[in-house]
Amino acid sequence: MPHKRLEPYRPSERSPWNTERVVHLHRRAGFAASWDRIMRDVQEEPEAAIDRMLDARTSPDFEKMSTVICDAAVGSGDITRLKAWWLYRMLFTPNPLVERLTLGWHNHFATSNAKINDVALMRNQNELLRTFAVAKFSDLLAAIVKDPAILIWLDADANRKEHPNENLARELMELFTLGVGNYSESDVKESARTLTGWTVARGKFRSDENLHDAGEKTILGKTGSWNGDDLLNILAEHPEASRRLAFRVCELFLGESVTNEQLIEELADGLRENRLDISWAVETLLRSELFFSENNMNNRIMSPTHFFIGASRALEIVDPPPSTWLLAEWSKRLGEDLFNPPNVFGWAGGRAWLTSRAVIGRANFAKALVEGELTAEKKTFDARALAAKYGFVKEKEVGDFYSQLLLGRSNLPTQWSTLLSDPQRLVVTLLSSAEGQIG
Repeated sequence: MPHKRLEPYRPSERSPWNTERVVHLHRRAGFAASWDRIMRDVQEEPEAAIDRMLDARTSPDFEKMSTVICDAAVGSGDITRLKAWWLYRMLFTPNPLVERLTLGWHNHFATSNAKINDVALMRNQNELLRTFAVAKFSDLLAAIVKDPAILIWLDADANRKEHPNENLARELMELFTLGVGNYSESDVKESARTLTGWTVARGKFRSDENLHDAGEKTILGKTGSWNGDDLLNILAEHPEASRRLAFRVCELFLGESVTNEQLIEELADGLRENRLDISWAVETLLRSELFFSENNMNNRIMSPTHFFIGASRALEIVDPPPSTWLLAEWSKRLGEDLFNPPNVFGWAGGRAWLTSRAVIGRANFAKALVEGELTAEKKTFDARALAAKYGFVKEKEVGDFYSQLLLGRSNLPTQWSTLLSDPQRLVVTLLSSAEGQIG
């Protein structure tokens, strides 16, 4: 029986299309949105707002500037400048969904520059993840497993027919496609043989037939003289690959208490029917009754990067914008060091983001952002001016405006009403609150 909650969302008296749901869409599928964009979406039908979110186009001017910044970062050889470039993209992109997915794939195919030590290779991998962010998963998998950064990260250069190295084969099965318990040690060993000869030469993928084991292998019950490409096809066609992909997509867009085995199985069935099309899975979830249900709102802890970028975009702190170099340092300080995930498993996410130290750090960040410490001009954020721009002038109006903008709640909760006379402090408090950490 189809999962009723994956049916398309239709506004109703119980589940109205309102500011709260629009803010939820932008915070969960993107980073956050400015008030004018929220109001535009509220006044239109849900389909129009979701269509815009799913539109993968950016703009020539944005891409041109992005390339200039990225080329300079690569030329400097400084990984912090590359982090700043990616944060620039997140902050100014016309298509935040693709950047959110790129960040998600960076966590799935976790690769650290701490070992690669090559800014150009990390840039190329990041661009690859963006290019295939909403492609078919088999295409993304084929591209990423031949990516020089990941081959170096997983010791592919040590994998040759005389001494097969199992690192790439094991992570390919355990983390990228099937998950723990869905393959045997024999499958790992045989898969390692198929990958022999895949290496990196002068920063490029290379397949060296002289190092490849061309003998017969048996993998997941299938026997043949398989090579690396054959292995990828075998894995992509396995039912567990669609389940793992369904889990990853649900993990990105649904709250922890919302996802269940029935839902994952149904989404996996649909993925198999649609040839593992990532865009199909993303669109199905974003258009679903489940995505906009009360149970799926205000229940997913934002990562440090998501929190920083969301606050900046919502508050329209773009002229001047916060220094993306400083944002990179803040992300690193609070546990999400871009291009340097902690291990092959990536970041744990969820409640792991909110250690005691991190909670204090997020409050300090909110204060620094509002007080202008992150901009070159040290320009303090004018909370009254932003509210007045949209017609909110009286103290209570200003409070309700920021409650909607930052929390998605129609009225400012009474515990913060004493801050109405100081909107700057109110904004810092809302961003620092438990509700302000949830997307």
